[in-house]
Parts: sequence; structure tokens; C-alpha cells
Amino acid sequence: MSNIITLDGELRTDFGKGAARQARRAGKIPAVIYGHGTDPVRVLLPAAATTLAVRGSNALLNISVEGEDTVTLVKDIQRHALRQTVDHLDLLIVKKGEKVIVEVSVQIQGELTAGSTLSLDHAVIAVEAEAVALPEHVVANVSGLTAGTQILASDLILPEGTALAIEGSVVVATIDAAVSEADEESAASAE
Repeated sequence: MSNIITLDGELRTDFGKGAARQARRAGKIPAVIYGHGTDPVRVLLPAAATTLAVRGSNALLNISVEGEDTVTLVKDIQRHALRQTVDHLDLLIVKKGEKVIVEVSVQIQGELTAGSTLSLDHAVIAVEAEAVALPEHVVANVSGLTAGTQILASDLILPEGTALAIEGSVVVATIDAAVSEADEESAASAE
């Protein structure tokens, strides 16, 4: 489950590209906090701590500005095209008990049967979970599955309190028969 990382922010008073560039040179990342019918709040966050905090997916941040704490979920990260540094964040206000839809990675568990391969159709899946208890991943167990088997979204192992936000009939992965070297050579000679 997700950990909430606290960051100290400061209110932004200057806006525009020039002000944002100046803030980044000073080691700060511009961000906007919005949601729950409130007016957007523009803040500056410390660059090093913020970059570390948003390394993983679905980061939860407690932003402390002038003594007021706001729990947020990272909705969008804008990165520099070449350096891949964080240039700007969009942060959505979340409350304890509130459900949100996020995308989490699909983790493969178990070993395939001999002579089969796995074709992963969806590396991430949309799930609905409590905002302050987001899962890091869901599990697809492939133990004992044979060639020709499909793993559907409904077959995934979800953490407690998490539900699929997509149809259960969506094919997440397929188990295929492995192609042997003899089959590859006969296919090449047939061409």
C-alpha cells in the first residue's frame, strides 16, 4: 500500500513561464493543488525531495503550506524532454475513505509450464481503491497454466479493498506454446 510523503511547500505569487524557470533554477518545482470544489492553489515544492517522492506510480503527498496540510495524489507529472527532470506537478486533493481510480502494474507470479511462453497484453490495469491505501500492483498467477490459456482481468489477485475499474472479461495475458528451433528453421525454409 502507498505511503504518504510529507513535503513543505510555499505559495507561488509569480506566474508564467519566466517565473517557473526562475523557480526551477532556485531548486523548486511549480505545482497546482486542485479538487473537491476548491480554487486551485499554486505552490512551489523542494525539487530534490519531490523528485524522490514521485519516482513510483500513484504517489501520495501531504503538502504542508503555511501550517495547513493537504493530502494529494499526483495526477500529472510534466518532465523536461531531454533531462527527464520534473518540471511541474498537478496534484489532486484526496480524503481518507474516498475511492479513486488509478492504474497499477500487473505483476506475474509463479512459473509457466514447460514449453510455454507468456504474452502480456496489459502491463497496467485500472483499479478503484481507497485514496490513502492505494496498491502498488495486482498479481497474475501463472502457475500450472498451459498453452492456450488466457488470463482475464477477473482472474487477477487484488489486494483487500481494491476493485477492478475495467470489465472482468478483458484479456490481460495469454499463455502460448513456445516456438522451438526446429519449427523456426522449417518456417524459414518454407519461405
